[in-house]
Amino acid sequence: MPVPATNPAPLSPFHLAFPVHDLAAARRFYGETLGCPEGRSSPDWIDFNFYGHQIVAHLAPSECGSAARSAVDGHGVPVRHFGIVLPMADWEAMASRLQAQGTEFVIEPYIRFKGEPGEQATMFFLDPSGNAIEVKAFSDIGRLFAK
Repeated sequence: MPVPATNPAPLSPFHLAFPVHDLAAARRFYGETLGCPEGRSSPDWIDFNFYGHQIVAHLAPSECGSAARSAVDGHGVPVRHFGIVLPMADWEAMASRLQAQGTEFVIEPYIRFKGEPGEQATMFFLDPSGNAIEVKAFSDIGRLFAK
């Protein structure tokens, strides 16, 4: 079945499970730093509402570690990462908030592909367990898959 070029309906939420070394640190980072409301939890995992998507931090210290990097625009982009595409104003507000909180960025907030069809704002940072997160934005979300 071919994949449609555009989504004819609202996007379905995705589900992502990932390892963390410390649930309390994950709760502070995702809940307080990123502002993700907490859902269900147990002694071994915590659900978070990540902009309408379900992400689950599972206590699995042996699975945590640093990701390999890939060269993109002169930066070492963590190969394994997840994230969200925000409206530009929300991206700018998050970048400012994270900078004010002293977040250590893997890749500082910047605009890539300037003047090209895929022009986008991006930033990368790590959670306390080393999971890489990318937050990006497009001035025109219709250009998300532009070549």
